[in-house]
Amino acid sequence: MTTISQTAGRSLRPSSSGFFATLAGAAHALFDRLERRSAIKTLNELDDRALRDIGINRSQIEDAVYGQFKAELTRYL
Repeated sequence: MTTISQTAGRSLRPSSSGFFATLAGAAHALFDRLERRSAIKTLNELDDRALRDIGINRSQIEDAVYGQFKAELTRYL
């Protein structure tokens, strides 16, 4: 008599929705947040003239870093 294993049709690779995928997603989110905080810090260190050359005001720094300023900026171009 022949028996068929229940794992015969399954892939041996781990699923992409497992622990390591969650860990990789969390690491990516952490590095993204650190990079954005660094950009905000760098822009805050610039003087108002340099910010004006870039095309933003001091009050628009966070919006520019998080990409919310882009839609407003392209409206004027």
